[in-house]
Amino acid sequence: MDVQPEAVHASGAPAGADAGTGLDRRAELSEFLRTRRARLKPEDVGLPEYGRHRRVPGLRREELAQLAGVSVAYYTRLEQGNGRNVSAEVLDSIARALRLSDAEHAHLTHLAKPKHKKKAAVRTQQVRGSLRQLLDTLDVVPAYVVGRRSEILAWNRMAAAVFGDWSLLPAPERNWARLVFLRPEYRDLYVDWEQKAIDIVCALRMEAGCYPDDPRLSALVGELSVKSEDFRRLWATHDVKEKSHGVKQLRHPLVGELALRYESLKLADDSEQTLLVYHAEPGSSSAEALRLLASWGADATRAGTGAGSRPGAGTGAGPGT
Repeated sequence: MDVQPEAVHASGAPAGADAGTGLDRRAELSEFLRTRRARLKPEDVGLPEYGRHRRVPGLRREELAQLAGVSVAYYTRLEQGNGRNVSAEVLDSIARALRLSDAEHAHLTHLAKPKHKKKAAVRTQQVRGSLRQLLDTLDVVPAYVVGRRSEILAWNRMAAAVFGDWSLLPAPERNWARLVFLRPEYRDLYVDWEQKAIDIVCALRMEAGCYPDDPRLSALVGELSVKSEDFRRLWATHDVKEKSHGVKQLRHPLVGELALRYESLKLADDSEQTLLVYHAEPGSSSAEALRLLASWGADATRAGTGAGSRPGAGTGAGPGT
């Protein structure tokens, strides 16, 4: 199915966003349900398909309501963004009917039954000193801490050697979404740039459900919507997912192609911060490449990967933002 980009307000934010206050939760709920319904066909859920010419892609509202065991009027109100007083049981039924993943189910719940997190969304993000020390001890593998809005809060020397010396960037630019969508060098760094971009957008969508009142998140979405056609295209899909581990293929300007596995670990005392650690298969060419980068020290940042570097530039953990 072809997905049309969302309209963009003069403020730079897509429809459903206000760069000054936050995202429109009702619009987010409406579009999320509509796009999830559109991706299902009657035969996918065991319903007969009457006629070849259907006016809507995917299931009709009445078909979805039938599957979920609710009235058409009730479901229509919900899809129009009116999730007030909806029960968890009804949301569970709708999630099953839409065949939502666990991440999508959680996102639907956040949109329909939001918890007030505005204060948490605007507070300053800080990385514990002991966690910074831990990053420094991981001297042979890239590791960094990501906070809300895909912000890069702290990193070690190997992360700078692989992904770029983020210390050279102003704090607001130390952001995975801005790097991936606005800096051409990151298109070169990732073999599968499209998948990396999808991962970033899906994570931002999840956060938008948790923090619809976050003005900085809304401003970021608005900025990227104006500056990047790719971001607009992916944001319009309303896809969400969580990835805790996987493999990334990179093209490093010094050591060539790298296949790095990563583990994504939510911090027990701050679920808004995530530690990501990358490693290579023992004995592989990627493991040897990481060993070489580690042995070159600060010189490894001179190749200009990602953020760009200069000779003698420091790396290490960056300050919180």
